[in-house]
Amino acid sequence: MDSKLEVHKCQCPICRQEAYHPDKELHHRINLFLSRLDEQQRRWYIALESKRIGHGGDRLLLQITGMDEKTIRRGRQELERELEDRPVDKIRLPGGGRPPIEKKRRGNRRST
Repeated sequence: MDSKLEVHKCQCPICRQEAYHPDKELHHRINLFLSRLDEQQRRWYIALESKRIGHGGDRLLLQITGMDEKTIRRGRQELERELEDRPVDKIRLPGGGRPPIEKKRRGNRRST
């Protein structure tokens, strides 16, 4: 397994410019941190950042992280409900994820 995870490159107007800006380093570190979290932890952290930023936070964080605005809103809603419907020991709710792949078995066919 490759120990180096891909880190999202910020697409905000500041980071797309050539000139130095202190937020470029902050945005890189946010994305570096996110690369080490699981999906629900990423959602909750970005939801907290969005709430801290206030108006326009979802849109800015979409540009910084590439995370969908609906996902950010979902994280905020889960935190507002005190994570009450989220399992403590698992990432996904029961029944979440891809369905198992079933291999079809062919009967014994005789060629004629």
